[in-house]
Amino acid sequence: MPQQIDERQARKRYVRHRQTVVFSITGVIVAATLVVALLFNFHVGGLGLVATPLAEPNFGNPAPCAVKNDSGKATYVPNGSVNVRVLNGTSHVQFASAVSKALAKRGFAMQEAGNFSSTSVERTTVYFGKNAINQAYTVAGNFTDATMVMIQRDDQLVDVVLGATFSDLNDEKQSPQQGKEITDIQGCQAADKMTDLPADVKPANTDQQ
Repeated sequence: MPQQIDERQARKRYVRHRQTVVFSITGVIVAATLVVALLFNFHVGGLGLVATPLAEPNFGNPAPCAVKNDSGKATYVPNGSVNVRVLNGTSHVQFASAVSKALAKRGFAMQEAGNFSSTSVERTTVYFGKNAINQAYTVAGNFTDATMVMIQRDDQLVDVVLGATFSDLNDEKQSPQQGKEITDIQGCQAADKMTDLPADVKPANTDQQ
């Protein structure tokens, strides 16, 4: 009889020991999982961070530096001195007309709105020639999403081709103010050093605007 009791007690001790080991291992695993989750949550050592490409200056397009005046500063020009034409690069009807009217309210000298040669433009683009660089900076500053592209053009007309990225104009108070110094686009180049410029922009002969 005592032998049977000893066997029972031995089995009980074995079961308790096994349970203790299992619980200990489970506790260690849970603790380790919690630590790893916290490391990822707080991005310790870069854990859990997803690499996202940084937006390139001017959305990857080469841009000229603003033209400096006799005092060595480049400043925004009066809105009224800038001739602007808005072209619709999307399939949204009357898109260019609406934006053109909004820019007119800000004092820009607007030409009749028209359509671009494509209706699938992605990025809103400000096109200009070498003689309208500061004018282009002034116009582009009214948009939150626009890229600037200098083209083969000698006049001072600035074209805005609306793309799918356009949602609204920049807040007027946050837009360029006459006489304020222009902040050059990072990595800009001297205009006379820029070669192989794209051809001039021509509006399409369609009615959607």
